[in-house]
Amino acid sequence: MSDDRLKITEIFASIQGESDLVGWPTVFVRLTGCPLRCRWCDTPYSFHGGKWWAFDQIVSEIRRLGPNRVCVTGGEPLSQKRCIGMLERLCDEGLIVSLETSGAISVAEVDPRVIKVIDFKAPGSAEMERNLWDNLDHLQPHDQIKIVIADRVDFDWAVAELQTRRLDRWQVLFSPVWKELHPRQLAEWILEARVPVRLQLQLHKYLWGEEPGR
Repeated sequence: MSDDRLKITEIFASIQGESDLVGWPTVFVRLTGCPLRCRWCDTPYSFHGGKWWAFDQIVSEIRRLGPNRVCVTGGEPLSQKRCIGMLERLCDEGLIVSLETSGAISVAEVDPRVIKVIDFKAPGSAEMERNLWDNLDHLQPHDQIKIVIADRVDFDWAVAELQTRRLDRWQVLFSPVWKELHPRQLAEWILEARVPVRLQLQLHKYLWGEEPGR
């Protein structure tokens, strides 16, 4: 197997709906495969299948689609080891590159130019035990931490982790589970708790619903 190929579920242009890059036209490169099975996962179609793409093909498709911002996502993109090389290649191409990763796989070798968005798992995900907190040792100031909140138990857990691990050294995003926790409720909890976090809504879902590839 060539070391410059990845199994890809889809590559598409859309509006970035998450992180502090929200609103920017972005090319999404969705890699196939994920070792986690979060209860609220919204991309289970990326767990299997996919097609092999060479790095050159991936770059060509990104250029064809247009935006100079690229989000590498999944699934869990780092479950394919060659993802590390592709991230470096994309940075070398002069693109603004972000990585959406679960926090269950080490980010130690990720190019420091990449904006890492680490999605640590709360109890409601059913995958909390997979959190690899050593990843905090490899974060840059521009990186971000996301925690998806399903209920008050998740919120209280997230606040405790924020304080104990000093997560506010980076930008911290609290995001409600789509159609499960009302954003207004999460906003009220954040205000009541007086925690230095940013409420994140999934803008793309408000624009296009749960349509794949948007």
